[in-house]
Amino acid sequence: MSPATAQSSQRALILLLLLLLGGGFLATSLASYHTALESIRDNIVNTELPLTSDNVYSEIQKDLVRPVLIASMMARDTFVRDWVIAGEQDVGQMTRYLAEVQQQYGAITSFFVSEQSRTYYQAKGVLKQVDREQPRDAWYYRVRGLDTPYEINVDVDLANQDRLTVFINYRVLDYRQRFIGATGVGLTVDAVVQLIDAYQQRYGRSVYFVDTDGRITLTGASGGPQGARVGQALAQIEGLQDLPAQLPQNGNFTYEEQGRGHYLNVRFIPELNWYLFVDKQEDGAVAGIRRSLYLNLLVCLLVTALVLGVVSFALRRHQARIAALATTDALTELPNRRGFELLANQAIQEARRQQSPLCALLLDLDHFKQLNDNHGHLAGDEVLRGFAAQLRGDLRQSDIICRWGGEEFILLFKDTHPAQARQLAEKIRLHTEQNRFQHAGAQLRITTSLGLAELHQDDALDQLIGRADRALYRAKQSGRNRLCEEST
Repeated sequence: MSPATAQSSQRALILLLLLLLGGGFLATSLASYHTALESIRDNIVNTELPLTSDNVYSEIQKDLVRPVLIASMMARDTFVRDWVIAGEQDVGQMTRYLAEVQQQYGAITSFFVSEQSRTYYQAKGVLKQVDREQPRDAWYYRVRGLDTPYEINVDVDLANQDRLTVFINYRVLDYRQRFIGATGVGLTVDAVVQLIDAYQQRYGRSVYFVDTDGRITLTGASGGPQGARVGQALAQIEGLQDLPAQLPQNGNFTYEEQGRGHYLNVRFIPELNWYLFVDKQEDGAVAGIRRSLYLNLLVCLLVTALVLGVVSFALRRHQARIAALATTDALTELPNRRGFELLANQAIQEARRQQSPLCALLLDLDHFKQLNDNHGHLAGDEVLRGFAAQLRGDLRQSDIICRWGGEEFILLFKDTHPAQARQLAEKIRLHTEQNRFQHAGAQLRITTSLGLAELHQDDALDQLIGRADRALYRAKQSGRNRLCEEST
C-alpha cells in the first residue's frame, strides 16, 4: 500500500469512526432507547469487529515480513546456486547450511528441493524425493510454475510430525535466471494462536480461521465458536449452517444460537488462503450500555474524541512501523530490496526525464562465508555493519545504497557517467581492501568484487541490475577483488 493510499484509508477510517460514534450519541439524545441500541449494534458490526480484523491481519502480515526476507536471502545465496550448479556433490554442505539458517533465524524448518535431482533436503539430511504423483508434493510443482518469486502456504510439515506450518516457498534461479529448485523456511502457527488468545481476552470477541471448504483450521486455546475444534465444519455448528455458501465474499453477518444473537465479521486472508472470523455476542455488548446509556452521554462524547485521537495516533505509528520493516534492512539500517526498488524506479524516471546518465554498481563481499565460518556470524554481522557505514562515507548524498541480500549490496550513481562511476567504484574497492573491521579484539579484513552497468535508453530496472550482476559474476570468476563492467 502506498503512503498516499494508507493516509487516505486512515482518514476514511477516522471519518467512519467519527460518523458512527458521533451519530450514535446524537441519536441517543434525540430519540428513544431503541434508536440508541441500533446505533450501538451498527458500531459493533461496522467498526469494532472490522478494526479487530484489521489488527489481526496486520499482525499476521508483520510476522510474515521477516521469513519472506529470509527465504529471499536463501534463494539468492550464491552458495545455494553454486552448490546446485556444481552437481550437489556434498549433501552435508547443504544440510549444514539449512541447519544454520534454521538456528540463526528461529525457523521450525528450512529446506531446499533440487529441480535437477528432485531431492528434498532439510536440516537433518535428505528427507525424500519429490514426485509429481504424490499429493503432498503438489506444492513444489505449483511453485515451479509461479509467475511471482514466492508463495506463502499453510501445510503440514513432513519433517516435524505433520505439524501445521506456515511455509515460505521461494523459487531459486541460477545465474541465467533458469529455475533450479525451491527453498525457504517454515514457521509454526503458535504465534497466531497466541495472538488470537490475546485479542479474545482483551476485547471479548471470538477469533478463529476457516478454510475455503468451510472447516475450522485454527482457533485459540479455548476453541472456536461454541467450543468448536480444529477440523470441525461450520455446517455442524448451530446458527452457522448456511454460512459456507456465502464464504466467497467478505463482510458482516448475524446469526443466533440458543436465543443469543451474534455479530460476525469475515475477511479473506490471501496469504494463508483462509478466512478470518471475528465473532461478538450481542448480550455482552449491550448489557453495560443498557445500564449507563442515559447517564453517560456527555462522558461518551469526550471518550469519542479521545478514542479518535488514540486510534489516529496508533494507526500512524503502526503504519510507520510496517513501512520501516518492509523497506529497511534491520542489520545495516540501509534500504532493503523493496526499499531500493521504490528509490531506483524514481531515479530511473528522473534520469529519463532529465536525460542524465545513471549507473548501477553491484557489490559482493569476497569469501564472506569463510569469514563467518572462521570468526562466527557475529563477526560477519559486524563486518556487514562496518561495510555499510564505509559505503555511506564513500558515497555522495545523491547516491542510492541498499543491502541487496546476504553479503551483496547495490548502489545507484545518479547523474554519473561511466568514467565517474568507475572512479567511485575503485575508491570503494580500494577502501574496502585497506579497511579493518574490529571484532572481539581481532582486526578483520575483507575484499569486494564489483559489477558496473550503465542505464540504457529502454532499460527496465531488472535489465540494468541483470547486466550489473553479469559483470559481478565476471569479476568473481576473474579472481575477485576487482571491478568489471557490463555494457550490453
